[in-house]
Amino acid sequence: MGAERGPEAAQQFFQKGYEAQTKGDLDAAIDHYTRSIEIMPTAEAYTFRGWAYSFKGDYERAILECKRAIEVDPDFGNPYNDIGAYLIELGRHDEAIPWLKKAMTAKRYEPRHYPYFNLSRIYVKQGKIHEAIREIKTALELEPGYVLARKELHRLLGMLN
Repeated sequence: MGAERGPEAAQQFFQKGYEAQTKGDLDAAIDHYTRSIEIMPTAEAYTFRGWAYSFKGDYERAILECKRAIEVDPDFGNPYNDIGAYLIELGRHDEAIPWLKKAMTAKRYEPRHYPYFNLSRIYVKQGKIHEAIREIKTALELEPGYVLARKELHRLLGMLN
């Protein structure tokens, strides 16, 4: 029983959740992330459970999960970006901007290029093409291999001609 209660067990359930999610089994993923959280709440497990809810189209629930992640670890950048992305999907662009900017400055965040790209999406919708280009260029400085950003940059530059 002790093996099912420690950090290793929490990590195993998290990993099972991630594997289920990559296979498209969102309900199983949510169940595994929940088991992980019950053993040891982590920002990662809450964030990924939110991600699974977003795949089901439940953006409001996904946002709540990300807010729980931030309560657990305010330095973890992923939930800030994810909240911004979910708000974009909900058409709440102005509300998304501060979340994306928090992701940009988070202490612990690896895919740091995503909030810049997401902010560019808002600027495009607002007709601020030059600002969008600036954000995409920053995303590409951080991750030169980000193909989607490179394609979007070319598309936006073409709009200026």
